Amino acid sequence: MKKQQAARTNGKSAEASRSNRNPRNSMKAGNKNRKHDSVQIEKDIPGVPVAKNDEVIIDIIGMNHDGEGVGRAEGYTLFVQGALPGEKVSVKVLKTKKQYGYAKLLNVLKASPDRIAAPCPIYDKCGGCQLQHLSYEGQLAWKRQHVVDALERIGKLNVASSMGENHTSELETVQAAHHAGNSEAGNHVDNKASSASLHEITVLPTLGMAEPWRYRNKAQVPIGVTDGGLVGGFYARGSHRIIDMETCLIQHDKNDEVVTRVKAIARRFGISAYNEETGRGLLRHVVVKVGFRTGEMMLVLVTNGEEIHHVEEWIAAIRDELPSVVSICQNVNTRKTNVIFGDVTRVLWGSEVIYDYIGDVKFAISARSFYQVNPVQTEVLYGKTVEYAGLTGKETVIDAYCGIGTISLFLAQHAKEVYGVEIVKEAIEDARVNARLNGMEQVTFEVGASEDVIPRWKEEGIEADVIVVDPPRKGCDPRLLETILEMKPERVVYVSCNPSTLARDLRVLEDGGYRTVEVQPVDMFPHTVHVETVVRLTRM
Repeated sequence: MKKQQAARTNGKSAEASRSNRNPRNSMKAGNKNRKHDSVQIEKDIPGVPVAKNDEVIIDIIGMNHDGEGVGRAEGYTLFVQGALPGEKVSVKVLKTKKQYGYAKLLNVLKASPDRIAAPCPIYDKCGGCQLQHLSYEGQLAWKRQHVVDALERIGKLNVASSMGENHTSELETVQAAHHAGNSEAGNHVDNKASSASLHEITVLPTLGMAEPWRYRNKAQVPIGVTDGGLVGGFYARGSHRIIDMETCLIQHDKNDEVVTRVKAIARRFGISAYNEETGRGLLRHVVVKVGFRTGEMMLVLVTNGEEIHHVEEWIAAIRDELPSVVSICQNVNTRKTNVIFGDVTRVLWGSEVIYDYIGDVKFAISARSFYQVNPVQTEVLYGKTVEYAGLTGKETVIDAYCGIGTISLFLAQHAKEVYGVEIVKEAIEDARVNARLNGMEQVTFEVGASEDVIPRWKEEGIEADVIVVDPPRKGCDPRLLETILEMKPERVVYVSCNPSTLARDLRVLEDGGYRTVEVQPVDMFPHTVHVETVVRLTRM
């Protein structure tokens, strides 16, 4: 679950999902529904029945993993932002390629029963959420189906009681078009692994939130200039244009308050905003972190240079107006980059860290620490991880991609020994601090690549009963998968933030002698297209 978690990516993708297993045939748009002049006709792509600026009526048969509706116009695939499966819509074609195109939603002629009015006033402009127009029950069902589709199509796994057993050729054509040009899972599976697994895999309903709003404990707000004034909010969908924002319905309300006050203070003291095009201006980002259980808050000012004008007055104003803030830090980033943080971080006032809890485990959170942004669902996710690990207190567990030790410390409450490995040095330093903070001496952390460190541990006599992996979106390194197959732990627990690479890696583990038993989707990021998954595998 790596920052993956940001939930603010804007790019278009070319992967479709069978979120509707029994799509109806699309209504072929006749010439009366098409509107283009002779110049546009001359620019048509041969064999493509629509052109830019055409207006057509289509049925939406599914939704891809970016949350775009998937429709067909005379057999040609169109992706439509804001359209939902089961709807009949009129659209305007924006862009065409040989195998698929993109269209703008004009009117909903027949609405899905799951369509709702998005409560956020800037939802149609901001790129942070993608599914607010879909009921929460609909979101949970779609996320489960997204996982099912990836397991079946990419992993060639046999999912029990999946919604709709007959895969339609229409939607498979959509998926094939997408994978021809864009796939996060790479080559998926090789030919020798192309046959489906015989045993059935249970994919449980998605675990959602009782209150799926105000769940984020961290805000990373870009600062810029609009109409000559300093603004801060989120990037408009598909762009780097900043939408000024006073409230975000998925952010903790205290984060909103801090961002709003900091912007006002910056304007009051004449602090300049960073300009991406010129590379000038001081304030680049405002980052706010809040401990859900402790209430402690940290403010990080990311600046384009070390000197902050009126810094003492600024700190005094923040302390006066925002008493919950116990740490004010500065991070210096002078590079022309989309990466938020630079290499230098200093404390301007207060503590170096704030504290929070996930379950009974206490964590110290520094300015650059990775910490799960939804602590409520993180406890749910890690609880399921511990359950799938099947710990009795006698096991040795290896946690690959351990980060700051969040999963490791959860596991350590139920295991004999836990070994965590992570390639990021600073994360391991944080992990060791957190182990000491909780008095857990049975946990060992080491810096390095899992595929290098774990084989050495094996040579040193460390045998794992359980291996837990929680890789970034690109999935496990192939050498790590080989290492797991060589070590032969009784159980493997795979925590994933990307169903496509999860399915690819499960295929490798299945071919190597493991059986995928149960899959649990968890909704860590309501109203976005992201879904976390926990998988239990056992050695056959």
